[in-house]
Amino acid sequence: MEHVDHILVVDDDREIRELVGNYLKKNGLRTSIVADGRQMRAFLENNAVDLIVLDIMMPGDDGLLLCRELRAGKHRNTPVLMLTARNDETDRIIGLEMGADDYLTKPFSARELLARINAVLRRTRMLPPNLTISESSRLIAFGPWRLDTTSRHLLDSEGTLVALSGAEYRLLRVFLDHPQRVLSREQLLNLTQGREADIFDRSIDLLVSRLRQRLGDDAREPTCIKTVRSEGYVFSLPVQLLEAPA
Repeated sequence: MEHVDHILVVDDDREIRELVGNYLKKNGLRTSIVADGRQMRAFLENNAVDLIVLDIMMPGDDGLLLCRELRAGKHRNTPVLMLTARNDETDRIIGLEMGADDYLTKPFSARELLARINAVLRRTRMLPPNLTISESSRLIAFGPWRLDTTSRHLLDSEGTLVALSGAEYRLLRVFLDHPQRVLSREQLLNLTQGREADIFDRSIDLLVSRLRQRLGDDAREPTCIKTVRSEGYVFSLPVQLLEAPA
């Protein structure tokens, strides 16, 4: 049987969640709707979903807190598209830092939301990973570094934890899943944020610069993430899966 993507819409505005739910269903998606974080947690206990549409401005636990909670639990790999009621750059940045895959500002058209959902789903399936992470091998080693893909912790050669934002972790995972492969800025933006790049978009360059700093990689003579002129970036270090400690 052909898989039908299941979308969970979390929004305290009844009119919006019903409008979105009905529109997505009419366009071939399986859709469920809930009103708050409590209902979301209860639903996810017994149901699998392919993507969560999550409103930021909700009473009680807001969308930012819920997104952070999702990224820390068993639904850490489920794509999240956040809705914000105002065109506030701070909300968008915090949402992406906490692990959201994309965002959309209210008011929005249902058609645009559908396009964003499809883009995020395409991004998550865009490139098959070169490495398969299992429960027994969830540590990725590269150079002096170790990345724990369950806790999302980056450890240096002495075992010291190096903090990564949600966006930095997603970018590092893309590089580690596709080592020694040139990835264009457009591919990196789509894989990490689920959206297309425009000619003036330099957000990936800024994110690469931040990740290089985390890895202690000299931007002038990088050893981890190298710039390929007119093409993009390549992760040049060998990557190895390790057995997780029992």
